[in-house]
Amino acid sequence: MIDFKPNNSTEIESRLIESTLIESNRGRALLAVLLSLIMVGGSVVIVALLSSNRPAPEQREVNQAAMVVDAVQAQRSTGAFEVVTQGTARPSTQTRLAAEVSGRVVEVSDQFVAGGFFEADQVLAKIDPSDYQAELLRAEAELATAQARLADETARSDQAALDWERLNGDSRQPGDLVLRRPQVAEARAAVQAAQAGVLRAQRNLDRTEIRLPYDGLVRSREIDLGQYVAPGTSLGVTFSVATAEIRLPLSNQDMTYLDLPRPGQRDEWQAPVQLSGQVAGQLGEWNGRVIRTEGVIDENTRLSYAVVEINDPYGLDGATWPVALQMGTFVQARIEGLDASGLIRLPRSALRQGNRVFIATPDNTLDVRDVDVIRSTTDSVYLQGNLSPGESVITTAITAPIPGLAVEVRDVNQNDEPQLRVLPANDELAGMPDDK
Repeated sequence: MIDFKPNNSTEIESRLIESTLIESNRGRALLAVLLSLIMVGGSVVIVALLSSNRPAPEQREVNQAAMVVDAVQAQRSTGAFEVVTQGTARPSTQTRLAAEVSGRVVEVSDQFVAGGFFEADQVLAKIDPSDYQAELLRAEAELATAQARLADETARSDQAALDWERLNGDSRQPGDLVLRRPQVAEARAAVQAAQAGVLRAQRNLDRTEIRLPYDGLVRSREIDLGQYVAPGTSLGVTFSVATAEIRLPLSNQDMTYLDLPRPGQRDEWQAPVQLSGQVAGQLGEWNGRVIRTEGVIDENTRLSYAVVEINDPYGLDGATWPVALQMGTFVQARIEGLDASGLIRLPRSALRQGNRVFIATPDNTLDVRDVDVIRSTTDSVYLQGNLSPGESVITTAITAPIPGLAVEVRDVNQNDEPQLRVLPANDELAGMPDDK
């Protein structure tokens, strides 16, 4: 058996000291961890106590900025529907003059020029009448000869009747040859032929003077002094200034709102028409009436046509137009249609997609409503249902129209300076009079 013993006591002491130090370090570490936990827990408790004792923050109401909009008051329509269309003024009566006899032009009136005004039965041009005057004299001479022969044959017939009665009494009736009745009939026919010759010669003589049965204007002239013309030669174009006509195209939808004469008839009711157009840089306005409809639908455009008549378009017969309505003027026409009383009329900009309107309520909030559209034009819309006169209808475009959105209506004064106004309360709005 072997006995192990330390070499000396110093080694034993060092090991004891080392063990003691290790235990001491472990105790310190545990103490540090414990102190850290105590400090953290205390901090949490302190923060919780401070938070529970802190006063509550002040509550403030969030104000929503109101959207500034333009609006118009809903009003009842008091008149009739208007259909807007356009057309060109044309003369009701236009004549293309042509020579009826041949000859040399020996006279041309100063008024027979493009744009010249002439009166009814005024001589515009004259063809050499000498040959036709001679023809008239010859025809008159033939008439005189025929009349003399008729008188001679009539006298002979009467004398034959007397001679027969003197010689034979009433015992027998004389024959036609005895009384020369065929000769009398021949002479009477010759007189009628001669009369016809005189009429023909007189008519040809009259045709040497170019006249028209109306007051008018010359559109163009195609002859000149000294020119030889034959029957059918074009002399010029004229038109009457008594009336003008305008053909107005109308769609099927337009016809729905109009009361027009039936095709082929002229009713007593003639729809009034307001016409306007530019003449020589000036705005002219004229009044007319629909006198007829053509009763034909154009196969290409599917449009119908109504004809409007304007009396005295040039103002030469007492009409007091500010500007004369010259032929060829392009005009805009507003035709009075069926009665639209009782409907709500608004600007076209007030109608939104889906037949809706935006209303500014008396509480300065937005309201979105559906309406029934009776008629819609480029300028106006006619509505009914779910909208009352006096309500403010918004015309400003709103990107996100949310009911209840705060709005503020802007008015425009005479100087076009925008100002803000407060809408009247419900009771004030209800007491506002309707526009009639």
